Amino acid sequence: MPPVPGAHPGGQHRHAAPVHGPAEPAAGGRAGPGPPGRRLLAGRTGRAHRAGPAGRRAGPMTVPDTDERATTTDEPSARRAQTGADAAWPELMRLVFGGMASRLVGYCVRLGLPDAIGDDERTPQELALRYDARADTMFRVLRALAALRVLTETTPGRFALAPMGALLRGDRPGTLRPLARMLTDPAMTTAWDGLAHSVRTGEPAFDGIFGTDFFSYVGGRPDLSELYNAAMSQVTHSVAAAVAERTDLAGVRTVVDVGGGDGTLLAAVLAANPGVRGVLYDSASGSAEAAGNLRRAGVGDRCRIEVGDFFERVPADADLYLLKSVIHGWGDGRATGILRHCAEAVAPGGRIVMIDHVLPDVVGPAANALAYLTDVGMLVNGQGLERTRGDLERLCGKAGLSLEDVTPLPPTDFHWIESRPA
Repeated sequence: MPPVPGAHPGGQHRHAAPVHGPAEPAAGGRAGPGPPGRRLLAGRTGRAHRAGPAGRRAGPMTVPDTDERATTTDEPSARRAQTGADAAWPELMRLVFGGMASRLVGYCVRLGLPDAIGDDERTPQELALRYDARADTMFRVLRALAALRVLTETTPGRFALAPMGALLRGDRPGTLRPLARMLTDPAMTTAWDGLAHSVRTGEPAFDGIFGTDFFSYVGGRPDLSELYNAAMSQVTHSVAAAVAERTDLAGVRTVVDVGGGDGTLLAAVLAANPGVRGVLYDSASGSAEAAGNLRRAGVGDRCRIEVGDFFERVPADADLYLLKSVIHGWGDGRATGILRHCAEAVAPGGRIVMIDHVLPDVVGPAANALAYLTDVGMLVNGQGLERTRGDLERLCGKAGLSLEDVTPLPPTDFHWIESRPA
């Protein structure tokens, strides 16, 4: 299960446009109580109306009412309560409508709209012709993406990429296209329908829905496996420079990157430390792109690739073991086993370092919601979880390790989690 990217914390929009624009009450006035400080607009039938194509009717709708005041003897308290409700309402609506936004972005990426628009402006007619679609319905999709700030409507009926949309272009360095595709793929989203099952039983809903576990399913689909590896590479790119800068390799001769994937992290570490040699340890499919990446980074002559299974063993006698986004993907039993293999294999005086999210003991106002969504995502899709420092201390203790240092890796949301044999 991939982590949610942490390179740009606090990415949630704090202000959202109303779900529907303001409207005047139709004949019939108010119809029953709405949310505090809001009017429920109703027609003669008791249902809300708004102007739309061909006079279509909308469902019940609420809009802010800045003039209305609650009936209470404590006017200041009432005003404060109303202000709080008015501020919370658009935020809540953004969360409720968030699933629709995610599906729309996923459709946009799968269709290839960002690449089709590129550096130009496009009309709905041009894109409809390209994708064998209707111009009027394509227009509705484009303007919704513009409202989400993925696109921008430069002039009426002409659309260009906004900065967020540019991040989804497949032809740009640092593209987030594979990550966006992976996180909106049915393989990642369907199991959320079984959230209640996972909360009740502690078991991943994914297994019952797809008939196998997440990694077996991904491994059996080459297209999805390639997409998953590309998405993980993007996440690693976001933290590789911070890890290379943080890594003190004085006295280190050999580094093992456990679950090293395509070599992005190890290449950055070796490039910053010319006297150090590396071992990239992963499955055959996981490391398929590593040789080329290490060679292009100019460190191929100082690194070897070893294929294996970290549940069974890891290469021995290295001075530093790096595990980025490995331990959080597994429950305590399997995670302890991986760490124990590292504790038994490390050279005297060596270190084992995890690169993962670390949750605070209490969810504060500045908490990174993406880390918590990743945690619940792993509940429904797999057996992993995000951990607090206390959780990590207990995990290390079971593996025969002593947790010595937990340090943030800005500008990302990852942490450097260092331990040594106890």
